[in-house]
Amino acid sequence: ETFKFVQFDAATIMRVAEGLVGALGLTGNDLSIVVDETTPLAKISYEISDHTISVHADSGAFEDTRKPRQLSEHATATSLGRVLLKARDRLSGGFGEAPADDQLSLAQIAAWDTYAVGRLERVGVAANQQRWRYNFRNRHGFSDGTDAAFDQLWSSDGLTWGELLAITGSLDTVG
Repeated sequence: ETFKFVQFDAATIMRVAEGLVGALGLTGNDLSIVVDETTPLAKISYEISDHTISVHADSGAFEDTRKPRQLSEHATATSLGRVLLKARDRLSGGFGEAPADDQLSLAQIAAWDTYAVGRLERVGVAANQQRWRYNFRNRHGFSDGTDAAFDQLWSSDGLTWGELLAITGSLDTVG
């Protein structure tokens, strides 16, 4: 709840998290967030146990890129929202056949991130679509087909893991 190396505010992180939990329909789940302030990396991960979602974030995931060691509500909402949506996908059952997160390919991660951030944008979290499109292109190639798949993922709701893979199935995979 207190930070020594970064100038973060635990109450702000919790406010953002509570707003996301409500907006994303995760109100029946407990949420635990641990921030590792000893590293500036932007890694964020989650675990699901019973009805608890545990999020572990390196401080870079919540940091303002223009003001080192300062909290960014937008970065917090984007990073946290992305993993909460992935947790919701797994909890809903439609992603039961998806590999564990540490077994996903970079192309699969890019596709799932695209799907998640598009949904985040629709609940009011501002997203730089071009940033996410570029990330998707880096993993699936630069083509009209890649852009069409990105647009479909970005605007979709209620996909299953199989449907997500079907959208990207004919694309080249890079990395």
